[in-house]
Amino acid sequence: MRRWLPALGLCWACAHAATECPQPARVQLRQPVVVTAQEQAALQQLPQPLRVVAVGTPPLALYDQAHDRYSGLGIDALCFISAQLGLRFHIESAQHLKVLEKIALVQNGQADIFLPLSPTPERSQRGHFTAPLYQSHYVAIARKGQMQEVASTADLARYRVGVVAGVALEPILQQSIPQLLRFRESFSAGGLFDALRDGQIDIAVFSRDFYQEQRYHYELFDLEIIHALKEYPRSYGFYLGQSDAHRTLAQVMGRYVQALDTSASLQAHTQGERQLIERYLAQRQQRSAWQAASIGAALLAVVALVALHYYRRLTRQLARSNQQIRTQQHALQAANAQLERVSQTDALTHLANRRRYDQVLAQEYARCQRSGSPLSLLMLDLDFFKAVNDHYGHATGDDYLYAVAQVLQQHATRASDLAARYGGEEFVLLLPDTPLAQAVQIAEAIRAAVAALGLAHAQSLYGHVTASIGVATLGPQTSSAQALQAQADAQLYLAKTRGRNQVAHEQ
Repeated sequence: MRRWLPALGLCWACAHAATECPQPARVQLRQPVVVTAQEQAALQQLPQPLRVVAVGTPPLALYDQAHDRYSGLGIDALCFISAQLGLRFHIESAQHLKVLEKIALVQNGQADIFLPLSPTPERSQRGHFTAPLYQSHYVAIARKGQMQEVASTADLARYRVGVVAGVALEPILQQSIPQLLRFRESFSAGGLFDALRDGQIDIAVFSRDFYQEQRYHYELFDLEIIHALKEYPRSYGFYLGQSDAHRTLAQVMGRYVQALDTSASLQAHTQGERQLIERYLAQRQQRSAWQAASIGAALLAVVALVALHYYRRLTRQLARSNQQIRTQQHALQAANAQLERVSQTDALTHLANRRRYDQVLAQEYARCQRSGSPLSLLMLDLDFFKAVNDHYGHATGDDYLYAVAQVLQQHATRASDLAARYGGEEFVLLLPDTPLAQAVQIAEAIRAAVAALGLAHAQSLYGHVTASIGVATLGPQTSSAQALQAQADAQLYLAKTRGRNQVAHEQ
């Protein structure tokens, strides 16, 4: 069926952004989701395919203009849930519309789903939100070297603060910041960040993830994050229309969202953003080299044509040009170094990520095979951690993971030791040149330190978060790095079967 939207110039049947659902799916269920027959009947009343509008908010949704399509964690989740429910959808790119206009499409019944969006009381009155799919927070951004003293959100009241009109945090900021200025655009000419760089405002309040991705594209290297507004977490979910069928779909999708394991999707799209930045930096480096060559050729031609009395002026011009090139090269080198660190680091815990761990494990295994020195591996799993997320929420669960990561990092005392997040609530600690007895002592110290954190856990027998740890050491029967990891995993399983909150190791 063709549906025309003359007021906003949209034709759903004639032009929409391509949607390529990943195969295999990057998200999976951690537990089954039950959909009643009554809910199934209500879902059949929805238009097919579902009409979806989106806005670029990495890592949930990122618009690829070259291919006219969206990708991201939110798209992966929508693909998975719609497949589970037997629903079809397409995404209208609608790049000529502002965010508020896209939201109005859903509120007026001209679209079915908007993603991603933060809940506000006004939005909830005119549509239905699912449970949160992703949580982030706002940050305060200032010009480098301005020395604004911001230790809490209350300190923002002393400055001229800017924000994009219509964001979920705007009403809260209005109550405490008398000099709050609102902008219709963020990165466009005359928008929020132009005002910050020109000195019209002192501080911009903006989404952390979106700013970190866009700062490379818009070359915002003269700006820096000075404070994180973590007391106002920003949750994102799907926003649906006002009808009863949309309310039912929001409830069903919400149950799926709460049951999804999205770690693989988040990792994939974080790396995708890095690749985008790397491609941009490579293109910029090529342009810089071409500009340098052009400047040099022009200067040589001028030197050959002008008289001697122009020599000093040309020398000054050359010095300025060279300084500009050096400045650009330093900025590129710093950006490349930052990308290398990000590609090897887990975003939540700041430990090494799985990719870095696999590299170091292979290197250390080969070295110890040659030298005959011991190599020990600790695998740690937080006991009944799924119950923490279910009972206290994912934000609290993330705080717990960060605290445990700090304990592991404190016990990686040598430069050769590597603490890493293996995935979910699992961690590893690689200990080169460490025999089994010493590794067991370290494991016991870590287990005790985790318990001493006193992280509340109502479903635990101890009333707080505990850890089970498996320890393995490279021996004559260990045929590969993967075999060492399998030994440690087997010991971890043994620690769990013995009652958890303990260390198991080979005899």
